[in-house]
Amino acid sequence: MVNILITGGTVITMDPGRRVLEDGAVAVDGGQILEVGSSAELGSKHSASRTIDASGKIVMPGLLDGHSHAGHGLIKSLGMHNDLWYQACDRVYAEGSTEEFWEAEALLTAVERLRFGVTCSLTFFGGGDSVMRTDDTAYGDRHCGAVEKVGVREYLAVGPRRPPFPRRYSRWDGWERSDHEVSFEDQLSVSEALIRRWNREDGRVNVCMMLPTSHPERTPITGSELEDVKYMAQAARELSKRYGVLFTQDGHTGGTVKFAHNELDLLGPDALLSHSTDLTDEEIGLLMRTDTRVVHNPSAVASMTARCPVPELLDVGVTVMLGSDASAPDRSFDMFRHMFQCMRYHRRHYRDPRVMPPGKVLEMATVDAAKAMGLDRELGSLEPGKRADIILVDARRPHMYPMNMAVDRVAYYANGNDVATVLVDGDVLMEDGVVKTVDEGEVLEMAQREAEAAIDRNDLRHLLDYTEGYWGRSRY
Repeated sequence: MVNILITGGTVITMDPGRRVLEDGAVAVDGGQILEVGSSAELGSKHSASRTIDASGKIVMPGLLDGHSHAGHGLIKSLGMHNDLWYQACDRVYAEGSTEEFWEAEALLTAVERLRFGVTCSLTFFGGGDSVMRTDDTAYGDRHCGAVEKVGVREYLAVGPRRPPFPRRYSRWDGWERSDHEVSFEDQLSVSEALIRRWNREDGRVNVCMMLPTSHPERTPITGSELEDVKYMAQAARELSKRYGVLFTQDGHTGGTVKFAHNELDLLGPDALLSHSTDLTDEEIGLLMRTDTRVVHNPSAVASMTARCPVPELLDVGVTVMLGSDASAPDRSFDMFRHMFQCMRYHRRHYRDPRVMPPGKVLEMATVDAAKAMGLDRELGSLEPGKRADIILVDARRPHMYPMNMAVDRVAYYANGNDVATVLVDGDVLMEDGVVKTVDEGEVLEMAQREAEAAIDRNDLRHLLDYTEGYWGRSRY
C-alpha cells in the first residue's frame, strides 16, 4: 500500500522524455515518488491510504525560484514612488527591524510561495545594497523556524554585507534601541553558526553562503581595498566549500563575472550568479567552462536597465534557472508570471516569437532549476525516486480552456492563484486552496502588525504617500 495516489490528472512529468500523460497518475510513498503512469495502470497496481482526485487539474513538479529577498515582503513598494526604496531597505534591515519582523515576513512570504506552487526557493537574508541581517543568529533562527512551520523548502543565503567594516546594527527592546558595531568576522561567524544549526539531512530549510558582488567598472577597486575584497571572498568561499553549500551572488552585470573569476576565484558548479546582465562574450565563455549557473530574473529592475543574454547562455550549455527577485518593490513570487515575462522579454529583444519556447521556460523553473541548485537528483521532475514535491493546477477555469496543450496552458495562461493543492515530501501542505500548516489569517494579521511597527519605528510613513507625477503623466 502506498501513502498517496494522485489520479485522473494531466501529468506534466518533466522527465527525460518530457512525457505529458492524459488521465495520468502519480504514486507517492515515504515522501518519494514511487511510480508515474496512467491512472488505469497505477490504480490496478497500488492500493493507497489516500487517493487524490486530480480530474480537471494539471499535475506537475513544484516550481523552484532561484532568487528572492527576506525582508522585502513587509516593505512592498515602500519608497518606490520617490526613488527611496534602497534607502528604506538599508535602514530597516540593519537598524530598524526586530526578531518579530523577520519571523512575520518569513511566514507571509512562505505562505505566498506555497499558494503559488513554489516548493523550493533561494532567499537572500536581506537586500537593498546587500544588507544582510547576520549580526546575530536570533534573526536567522526566527526566519528559518517560520519557513519550517509552513513546510516549503528554502535555501537561506547568509553572509556579510558590503564593506567598509565595522557596520552599525541595532537591537530593539520594545521601542528602546541599542546600537552595536559589527565586523566582517562577526557576520561570517553568525553565518557559519546558522549553517551548522539548520543544514540537517531531514530538514527542508537549509542555509547557504552569499557575498556582495564587486563592481570594479563602476567603482575601481585597487590597493588595500582590493586586498580586503580578496580576503572577504576567500573567507566566504572557503566557508561554502567546507560545508558543501551553495554559493550565490546578487547583481552580476558586465565585467563583474570576469572580476569574480580572475581576481576572486569564485566561479564553479556550486556557484549561482543572479541577474548576470550585459555579459561579454568572454564572460559567457567563463561561465560555460567553469559550469557556473545563472539565475535569470526577467521581472526585476535589473532586467529593465540591462539584458541577461539567456538564449546565448543556453546555446553554449550554461545552466540557467528563473528567479522572482520577489517580493518587492513591485513583484510577487508567482513563477507563472515570471515564465511568461521571460518569453516576452527575449522575444522582444530578438523581434522573434520563436525565441524561448514555453517548454524551455518551464524547464527553467523545474528541471533546469533543480540542476542549477544541485538538486537534480531530488527535485524538478516527476520521476521514481525523487522527492514528492508536486503541485496540482486547477485547469477548469475559462482562461485555461480548452483543456489541451497542457504545457502551453501552464506557461502562457496559468497564474499562481490557479494552484489548488501542494505536496512537499509527500506531505499535503495545501489542499483545494486551503493552507494546512498555519492559520493564514493569523499570518496576515502578524504581517500587517509588524509592517506598521517597522514603518513607525523607522519614521518612514511618508514613503507610503503617492508622489507628484504618479497620476496623469508618462513618467514620475
